[in-house]
Amino acid sequence: MIGEREVKFIQHAVRLSARGMKSGDGGPFGAIVVRGDEVVGEGWNQVLCNNDPTAHAEVMAIRNACAHLNTFQLNGCEIFTSCEPCPMCLGAIYWARPDRVYYANTKEDAAAIAFDDSFIYDEIEKPHEQKRIPLIHIPSPDAISVFEDWNSKENRTLY
Repeated sequence: MIGEREVKFIQHAVRLSARGMKSGDGGPFGAIVVRGDEVVGEGWNQVLCNNDPTAHAEVMAIRNACAHLNTFQLNGCEIFTSCEPCPMCLGAIYWARPDRVYYANTKEDAAAIAFDDSFIYDEIEKPHEQKRIPLIHIPSPDAISVFEDWNSKENRTLY
């Protein structure tokens, strides 16, 4: 159920999106990470100011929250974002493992202002050799050896 709490946090994310856009940091996207009733991470699109194509709002909020909480997983947290996450951010969200994500604008709303990620979803389904940026496999015994070393490492941390 969507209540006053959720609306308050969505508005916070939307304010970050406007602030980042107006300052020229990047596109109109903002996100926060919330644990209980506390904002533990904030982010806005900083692609332009950081010259970093991965500096999307959700990724920045996840990085900020993980640093604040001193963890690499966001169990028990929620993400509030001004727009439905793109494929990259969705992947980051799944790796971070929050409990849920709330969003304001849809991916169709984003496409209407020239932030259309549908081509990425299409690319994921194509065979590697047919992708716009081909993925080319180069088998390496050394690479497999590193994986074997990881697999036999006694003190590894799984995530």
